[in-house]
Amino acid sequence: MISGLLQKLVSSASVPAIEHDELVRALKEKTCILVDVREPHEFKSGHIAGAINHPLSSFDPAKIAKGKPMVLICQAGGRSAKALRRALSAGRRDARHYAGGMSRWRAFGGPVA
Repeated sequence: MISGLLQKLVSSASVPAIEHDELVRALKEKTCILVDVREPHEFKSGHIAGAINHPLSSFDPAKIAKGKPMVLICQAGGRSAKALRRALSAGRRDARHYAGGMSRWRAFGGPVA
């Protein structure tokens, strides 16, 4: 039953997301790995401090360290949702994405490095 539910989750348009306040708290407490899946030039133009850059074009969830939950972010949420589906398909059950991406982060006044 649980595996069927997980398969539906992986194949559906709906993906597990993290809310803004929850992400802010996780970053402050350093309880997550923030993975920015935008291309390097986008990452360099502004990212959340502490984020690591693993572009969707070459995203491999196996290359992301385990031990803390993985939070994926992009510019608007589309690429991070795709990366999340890849991560879930690869067996990473510790992953979520930040819907709305950097656009949402900036709209909430989040600091950018």
